Amino acid sequence: MSLMNSAWMNSAVARRGSLAFAGPAARLALLAALLFPVAACSTLEGLNPFAKGEKYETKILPDEPADAIYDQGLARLSKKDNEGAAKRFTELDKQYPFSQQARKGLLMSAYSYYNGGQYDDAISSANRFVSLYPSSPDAAYAMYLAAMSYYNQVPDITRDQNSSEKGLGLFQQLVERYPKSEYIDDAKYKITVLRDQVAGKEMSIGRYYLGRNQYQGAINRFDTVLAKYQTTRHVEEALYRLTEAYLALGIVSEAQTAASILGHNYPDSPWYKDAYDLLQKGGLSPNDDGGGILSRLAKKVGLG
Repeated sequence: MSLMNSAWMNSAVARRGSLAFAGPAARLALLAALLFPVAACSTLEGLNPFAKGEKYETKILPDEPADAIYDQGLARLSKKDNEGAAKRFTELDKQYPFSQQARKGLLMSAYSYYNGGQYDDAISSANRFVSLYPSSPDAAYAMYLAAMSYYNQVPDITRDQNSSEKGLGLFQQLVERYPKSEYIDDAKYKITVLRDQVAGKEMSIGRYYLGRNQYQGAINRFDTVLAKYQTTRHVEEALYRLTEAYLALGIVSEAQTAASILGHNYPDSPWYKDAYDLLQKGGLSPNDDGGGILSRLAKKVGLG
């Protein structure tokens, strides 16, 4: 097409005010030019997941005073809004890190979480306090809160004792690191309870193995009770079960040793009577020649 003919076509389209004489490409270009300002605006807003009619404001909000945030936390705590209080106290660590208010707020957040039964959050806040302020007079209390958070999650003896073991470890640290703390007496009592709990779990597994004739697995568990938890109430039964397991394996000398150690330490125990009767049925009696594995273990832990 000549330049003259092309100019005539463009003039005709303009004069008629219509797209009828424009080619497909021209029509699309013209439509896009006419519609884009409106369509683009609505389309982009529809595609933006954050466009909810709210406009971004460039205002800089003033920081709340630290004391005001702390007081708000106390106010919520007094209303038993433990979670709300913890959030306020935690805000101090965000806005005023390493300040005196942040230190107090971190401890109070641990207490608020603990008071509300949010033990994992309480443990996290308490452990953070101890790691940041190990020399603080309140460090012992923070560790006590963390240990108690584990203690309050201890399950029954048939379930995993991870909480018991972690709580036991923290109470022991508390006694070692802060021996003059006011929480020592209760920590020592909780150590006794948790040691008994963990030993009970070992006994439960040992009995399970014993009942299925997996004698070596059972012996390993009962040995653990003697080696680590020799002050718990489970030791008497552990020694009787060792007598049973070794007899079943035909290791007579160790069976006699287990019964002898049991009689030496707990002569009035019903478990010793049962062990004695068990040996008597096979024409045996309790005897410790001092040379066996079990005899050496007993001497090492003060049972020999």
